[in-house]
Amino acid sequence: MTLQVPVFEGQSSVAPIEVAEQVFGQEFNETLVHQLVVRYRAGGRAGSKAQKNRAAVSGGGKKPWRQKGTGQARAGTTRSPLWRTGGVTFAAVPRDFAQKLNKKMYKVGVRSIFSELLRQDRLVVNDAIQPTTKKTKDFLGLLNNAGITGKVLVLVDAITEELALASRNVPNVSVLDVAMLDPVSLVWADKVVASSAAIKLIEERLS
Repeated sequence: MTLQVPVFEGQSSVAPIEVAEQVFGQEFNETLVHQLVVRYRAGGRAGSKAQKNRAAVSGGGKKPWRQKGTGQARAGTTRSPLWRTGGVTFAAVPRDFAQKLNKKMYKVGVRSIFSELLRQDRLVVNDAIQPTTKKTKDFLGLLNNAGITGKVLVLVDAITEELALASRNVPNVSVLDVAMLDPVSLVWADKVVASSAAIKLIEERLS
C-alpha cells in the first residue's frame, strides 16, 4: 500500500510522490516514542561526574595520634569522610547512562513519529528549500516563500555548503541530513521540511 504525499516548490504544488504506508501510515505509539526520546537523551549524558572516596584521597597513611591517653576521639587516618580533608562517603563514579533498544523497536518508533507528523500536516515536502547562495537572507526568503514559521527542522539527503552556512545563524531552525536524524529533533519541530530525495531515503531506511 502507498500514500500520496503532496510536494511543493515554494507555495506552489507540484506532482505528489508515493510513499509506503508501512512507514508513513502507522498509528501513533506514544509509549514507544517516549522511550525513544528518553533513550536518545540518556545516551547524550556525559556520565563523567567523579569524586574521591577515602581510598582515593592522597595521604592519611599515618595514625594522627595514639589510640589512648590524648582525650580525643580515636582516629586512624586524616582522610576519613568525617574530616575536612577526607574522602567522600558515597563518592560518585563515572557511569554510562545509555539504554538498550533493539533496531526493530527504533524503526517502529520513528515510523510512528513520521506518520503522526504527516497526519498533523507538520511534515512538508518541499524541493525549493535548498539555497543556492551562502546568504542567510536568501535562506530566510525560501522559508518565508514556503510559509514556514516556528521551530523548523530541515531534512535533506545531503547538506550542501550553501545550506550549512546560510542556516547556521537562524534561530529555531535545525538542518540535518537523513544519516544524522534523531527522534528528539523530530518531536521538537513544529514543521519538518524535507526534500523528495530525503523522503525516499527515509523510506528505504525504515522499510
